[in-house]
Amino acid sequence: MGEILTSLYFWTKALHIIAVITWMAGLFYMPRLFVYHVERAGTQGDSHEIFLTMEMKLLKMIINPASIAVWVFGLMLIFTPGVVDWSQIWPWSKAVAVLAMTWFHHWLGWRRRDFINGTNTLTGRQYRLMNEVPTVLLLIIVLSVVVKPF
Repeated sequence: MGEILTSLYFWTKALHIIAVITWMAGLFYMPRLFVYHVERAGTQGDSHEIFLTMEMKLLKMIINPASIAVWVFGLMLIFTPGVVDWSQIWPWSKAVAVLAMTWFHHWLGWRRRDFINGTNTLTGRQYRLMNEVPTVLLLIIVLSVVVKPF
């Protein structure tokens, strides 16, 4: 198995990076949609329905598949011999940040359900603040992998 993963290393790495870019684009955009949904569309009417559709398509057609690809290719990289040295700190800091990013992804799905059920209680300002979460996590992940400061 190790030989197969080693021979696929560059393809796996490339597909992992592509999936990360796609996932991050969706994670950056969804909270922004929520800001506009709260501030412009309200809880009823045509605008509300349009936002629900946009949010659903972004989550189901982009964010969810991209996150699955990130995890599949990321795990393939982890199991490729010689790629990760778990005695160092950087893979652990990356792993914690990836788990937090996955939690944020699910948090967005839970907030989407709030809009569907008419139970959203968060403001546009709160969604703007949450929009910074993926940026912070992205910084931790990239610096952990590229700079390996720990």
